[in-house]
Amino acid sequence: MADQAFETFYRNYAKSLIDGTAAVLIGAGMSRASGFVDWRGLLRTVAKDLGLDVDKETDLVAVAQYHTNEYKTRAQINQVLIEEFTKDARITENHRLLASLPLQTVWTTNYDDLIERAFREAQKRVDVKISPENLATTLPRRVATVYKMHGDISQPHDAVLTKEDYETYDLERELFSIQLKGDLVAKTFLFLGFSFSDPNIDYILSRIRILLGKNQRQHYCILKRVEKPPRMAGKSRAVYEYEKTKQDLRINDLKRYSVQALLIDDYSEVTTILRELNYRSHLKDIFISGSAYSYEPMDHEKIEELARSIGRQIIERGFNLVSGFGLGIGGMVVLGAMESVYRHDVSREPELRPFPQQTPVGMSQAEFWMRYRESIISKANFCIFICGNKKDRETGQTVIAGGVLEEFRIAKTLKKYPIPVGASGHAARNIWEEVSNSLDKFYPNGGVRRQFEVLGDGASSVGEITEAIFSIIEGITGQ
Repeated sequence: MADQAFETFYRNYAKSLIDGTAAVLIGAGMSRASGFVDWRGLLRTVAKDLGLDVDKETDLVAVAQYHTNEYKTRAQINQVLIEEFTKDARITENHRLLASLPLQTVWTTNYDDLIERAFREAQKRVDVKISPENLATTLPRRVATVYKMHGDISQPHDAVLTKEDYETYDLERELFSIQLKGDLVAKTFLFLGFSFSDPNIDYILSRIRILLGKNQRQHYCILKRVEKPPRMAGKSRAVYEYEKTKQDLRINDLKRYSVQALLIDDYSEVTTILRELNYRSHLKDIFISGSAYSYEPMDHEKIEELARSIGRQIIERGFNLVSGFGLGIGGMVVLGAMESVYRHDVSREPELRPFPQQTPVGMSQAEFWMRYRESIISKANFCIFICGNKKDRETGQTVIAGGVLEEFRIAKTLKKYPIPVGASGHAARNIWEEVSNSLDKFYPNGGVRRQFEVLGDGASSVGEITEAIFSIIEGITGQ
């Protein structure tokens, strides 16, 4: 990766994500890792029926049109769509990373339902637009909108696939063009899963040019660099140099559409890019983990004051609260946060995620809660742990809350910054001891030992603990 080009992209696109002005446009490459075919795979049998070799064809949209012309129907193409895109397919990490970004707008040329499934798995309410008629309605309390600009496998007869479909797009799906134009003006797009051989990209880019002219916002496209052959000699060298020249010219041409190409050596780097965007877009998000049946070794009043103080400071210092409802802790944190929201007339509000009481069909409660915790914690950069105990149902005794320890495990796996208030005891104390003994692992840049001493000292006041917490956070965010 070119460090400066990617750094500029990360900075600009992460800002758009935080501001709510980011969008993504997903192509077939995003679904290939899930087991779905690309364009050549989709049209292989269709081309064979025509006596063509799909691997020799460059205009794949034309191949679909030729078949429709020849047989006077697209029934077979519709059947191919059904067979290929109703296969069992898994959601990939890239789909989950996209769904964990603060994205409100997703466009896709794909016919599968992987991206909307990823949003739903992340407990995000998603409004899916398949046909022009769908654009006239709005799903209440939606978090994101997915525009299936070329249709969906549930309606194969309406899928945009042949040359005629593309040529009549602005007539048959004019409302999509209008919506796309508005988003291209108002949002920064990231193109993912496209290649130069993907027929969609030419149609999309020409549509951008027609829709916007010169009034174009900066957009980005991730593309795979032409691969060097193992031996740069003879015919292989000539082929490489030809393909690289063609790629360089194409990249320069993308600038006409205000699309900056970012080159990678391998598609696995897309995962790294999405992880970095998640980190940067959630840099100021703070998750609170904790529960308290017993308030020892601190007393009840001090724990509630601390939770409330942390909630207030999260908002007043310009951070975002992402929290569940841990017994005795979550409510006080939320109360403190809402006090600051209303006192200072802040536009953002805490993202509150109470645990659902019912488990989805086909999933155990333990698996569902783990996925749910992962979804919440993935949205935060810092995880604060307070107390972490509960009443044992059988003995009536106070025991360490396994859920809090599980949230710490997830935080470690996702490489979040753990901030345990060891002085509050129980799970938080255990976490504080583990982190304190390995500060270099959890905080490789150092500078937090003094603050951790305050967090573990039972004599520390609420003000001192709160200040130590935000000294750690602000030291990392540079605030």
